[in-house]
Amino acid sequence: MADETLVLVAGAGRLPEFVVASLERAGRSFKVLAVRGFTDRPLRARADATVDLLDVSETLRILKGWGPAVVIPAGSVARPSPAAIFNAAAAVRNREALWAIAGGGDDRLLRAVLALLEENGHRVLGVHEAAPDLLSPEGLFGRHAPDAAAQASVATGGALLAALSPYDVGQAAVISADRVLAVEGPEGTDRMLARARALGRKPFGRGKPLPATVLVKCAKLGQDLRIDLPAIGPRTVRNAHAAGCVGLAVQAGSTLVIDRPETVAEADRRGLFLLGLGAGH
Repeated sequence: MADETLVLVAGAGRLPEFVVASLERAGRSFKVLAVRGFTDRPLRARADATVDLLDVSETLRILKGWGPAVVIPAGSVARPSPAAIFNAAAAVRNREALWAIAGGGDDRLLRAVLALLEENGHRVLGVHEAAPDLLSPEGLFGRHAPDAAAQASVATGGALLAALSPYDVGQAAVISADRVLAVEGPEGTDRMLARARALGRKPFGRGKPLPATVLVKCAKLGQDLRIDLPAIGPRTVRNAHAAGCVGLAVQAGSTLVIDRPETVAEADRRGLFLLGLGAGH
């Protein structure tokens, strides 16, 4: 709506700066709400306001002052302890709701925060909706292409993740032919790749990697992409190479490619393919 204010809530990492650049390229006006202790210094310096992570009442007050807001959460924040949530919530009206979700997982906590924003008249957009140019394209987007064996590994990985999707176990897997080396859990993609390296390059992560090893990353069916959008970047490429991967395949249109020029350059330097999987991959 024309009278809504676009607000980027900037967490840690470089993603918020890429979202800012995307919004500026599109000629969109917006405000930046920095999170104290998380937002990087350059973006924090240009922010329109800064809040503490758990200061719910102040965050809602600022958003109300800016009018009905369209909120874009971007960047990471560390999950606080239940005690921290309780202490911060003690002074705000919704403390009982926050305390009730403190024992849940990160996904439950983030969903509750989004629900709270929406209950107060604000809309929440994911980065994939606000800055679609940051998403993986379909097809190859580097110099290298997968051979037939790697394509078979990609197909296996896609089928595996689709089958696991209802169980909420993760977004990524490392596959060698029809062998599953690792499936992502709560530890995240980088640590999963470290496990895959140890398993695929025995002993102790050394030796020749298993053939046609690939990293496949896809959103889970029904996943709320506003709070848990799959992402890769230059570091993912480096870690995949260290794990013996010959390439990465990600779901086009719903996977962030953080710093795409550098991600592509890193893959090209290391001889890895980058592949965006289309619908029904």
